Amino acid sequence: MLMFNGFPFAAIDTDVFPAHYEAARQRWLALVSALPADAKQYRPYQCQGTGPEGSPLFTDTVWFGDKEARRVVVVLAGTHGIEGFAGSAVQIDHLHLLTSGKISLPENTALLLVHALTPWGYAWLRRCDEDGVDLNRNIVDFSGRLPENPGYECLRNALFSDDAMRRKLIFVEYEKAHGRVALEKAISAGQYTDLQGPFYGGRKPAHGRLVTEHLIKTYALRERDLAVIDVHTGLGPYGYGEIICDHNPDSPGTAASLRCYGDSVTLPLLGTSSSVPKTGLLDYAWHAVMNERSCYVTLEFGTFGTDQLFEVLLKDHQLWAGQNNMRERLDHSRLMRRHFCPDDQAWKEMVLFRARQVVAQAIRNL
Repeated sequence: MLMFNGFPFAAIDTDVFPAHYEAARQRWLALVSALPADAKQYRPYQCQGTGPEGSPLFTDTVWFGDKEARRVVVVLAGTHGIEGFAGSAVQIDHLHLLTSGKISLPENTALLLVHALTPWGYAWLRRCDEDGVDLNRNIVDFSGRLPENPGYECLRNALFSDDAMRRKLIFVEYEKAHGRVALEKAISAGQYTDLQGPFYGGRKPAHGRLVTEHLIKTYALRERDLAVIDVHTGLGPYGYGEIICDHNPDSPGTAASLRCYGDSVTLPLLGTSSSVPKTGLLDYAWHAVMNERSCYVTLEFGTFGTDQLFEVLLKDHQLWAGQNNMRERLDHSRLMRRHFCPDDQAWKEMVLFRARQVVAQAIRNL
């Protein structure tokens, strides 16, 4: 048995990548049921939407380890629904390692797995939830004035143009006038006015936010040392798992991230990341409850480049803003699946290898 004091050298099986949300959930549940009953706490959370076949959808969670553990490593999957394929694979891989006895947790340490934070998007192959809300832009104060994104308002008509060449020319002109970072922030930093548009933060707390807040309260996570790893895909170099830290650069959270993961940590606020600074990130819900020994990072696995990311997402939102076009939506969902989870053995191996490394670092160094 390998303790989490080093990288778990066990065979990598890419079959842990699921075919769809329901297959992922059933396999995840089967492995959770095989964990020792006295060492786990399972909690499901049903969302309002249903799957393509009308089936109910859930965020499933399991706490594994000492109930009184001081240190907790949290692994999140499906914050952006369709990105859940990689997150599921990472969690299923670690559940296999745990149930087979190839790894075990150190004393005073627990593992909290949160599977499919945006289950509707996972089931329908979209990033958002059934209301078009991007959970990773939803952590704002809805009782006050919502953040503004004038760049998005400037580009909105181009974003929904059927003329891709015209849209690209407008993007080029905007980039020339304001810079690449400003262009990416205008499109993806978050907006709160256009419910049919991309990166929409919503008007109220989304399902995944409510689940997060309930877990934080239920497990008294304010009182523990936390290392949260949120698995994402679609941005950055192909196959590389970038550790993105959205803590303020001079904060204890950044210091804790560097202690856990070393100099591979990147920071959007310093311009060292493939990601630009964004509004309403899920990170902020966790930052608010973290002590000086805790940190939250996004483990982002790159695929096909930012420009292609924008194009595939914009087409998705254009189609879902239309009517009586379900066949076109489903046809495009295959392109969404390819962008966020390439059907490539090497890419899948890179995801699993890097995820094992990062989770081991978190548990070893927290």
